[in-house]
Amino acid sequence: MQSQDWHETAMRMDKDDPLAELRREFLLPDGVVYLDGNSLGPLTHRGLAELEQTIGEWRRLGVAGWQDAKVPWFHLAETLGGQLGAIVGAEPGEVVATAQTTLNLHQILQTFYRPEGDRHVIVIDALEFPSDLYAVRSHLEARGMDPHRSMRLVQSGDGLTLAATDILAALAGDVALAVLPGVLYRSGQLLPIAQITRAAHRRGVPVAWDLSHAVGAVPLDLHRDDADFAFFCTYKYLCGGPGAIGGLFVHRRHLPVRPGMAGWFGSDKSSQFDMASEMAAAHDSGALQVGTPPVLAAVPLLGSLAIYREVGMEAVRQRSLRLTDFLIALADDCLAEFGFRVATPREADGRGGHVALEHAEAARLSRALKDRGVVPDFRPPNIVRFGPHPLYTTFSELAQAVLVLREIAESRSHLAYPAEREEVG
Repeated sequence: MQSQDWHETAMRMDKDDPLAELRREFLLPDGVVYLDGNSLGPLTHRGLAELEQTIGEWRRLGVAGWQDAKVPWFHLAETLGGQLGAIVGAEPGEVVATAQTTLNLHQILQTFYRPEGDRHVIVIDALEFPSDLYAVRSHLEARGMDPHRSMRLVQSGDGLTLAATDILAALAGDVALAVLPGVLYRSGQLLPIAQITRAAHRRGVPVAWDLSHAVGAVPLDLHRDDADFAFFCTYKYLCGGPGAIGGLFVHRRHLPVRPGMAGWFGSDKSSQFDMASEMAAAHDSGALQVGTPPVLAAVPLLGSLAIYREVGMEAVRQRSLRLTDFLIALADDCLAEFGFRVATPREADGRGGHVALEHAEAARLSRALKDRGVVPDFRPPNIVRFGPHPLYTTFSELAQAVLVLREIAESRSHLAYPAEREEVG
């Protein structure tokens, strides 16, 4: 298909898109095609209003804001937890908004990793986001255990995706816990969470799911799927802001629980201010909070989550799939002859919300794209990642991005850029 034909097709799809009006909810960076919302989502108008409201309450109320704010700060973690629970398919009390992704993984490890006898191994995949690997290794070392003996990596056959059979093969009788990604951060592969969880349970293995690249992009039903634990960030698709508060899910069959890392905000709210020397922990997932929640890094979620509630995750997923289907077709038609390969699984049930394009010159191409007004991100060693957001990205933007990338590759203008890896983005 010619470039003009792709543009015309994209314009027709935008015109017929029932969710096109959602774009006006977002404060997008000026003058660029922003395809990095799977790394940092933009601010929403409603999120900005919530932040301004909270700053005003801080100014007017001072310390009284903990009880008298529109959404009392004292209960903000639980309020947001309930709203996040609706996004991930949790029951009331199973999700709390707290800390950040890696700290929440540490809390899961400290609380629920219970080595006993020969059952001491933590299974994690070799393609996992590095912070999770760091956390597991450091946790084992802190317990005086040898990661070479007690951490088992599930290897990838192609360096991009994981086979469910390989994951299950790793869950031998010596495994005490598995830590796995819902969506792989480089390739965008969506793992069969329910299938793997059921198979792990048959082997007596609980699973902690890192859902950072899944939440807000794919429907989740953690309670029904009997997931044990999950942790995730809220600054990607959910647009909570840079460094926004994280999310932590614990299935109610594991509750109540004594937290492995205890702190006063994990107390039962009715007695927290008794200041007793012995902790009376909350009976739900709130027990796994440690310190005071970062209110200003949490309240923008009140606005962005309201948009998700209005749209519903099924509609979000259907639009996401239409966007990524279109993007893959574009890449096949316009980029393959220049050495690009779609590294993301093509099947809808095996694909998350972003599309990874594999190319030997990915770092240079990413820099060249940004200079041409298209913002992707680069993942070493050879991935240009396009993250169309299901609530604001247009089909016309995808056509523009791919055709600009084709022009760069065809002209070889990217070769003027340094070959070193990008540090940010």
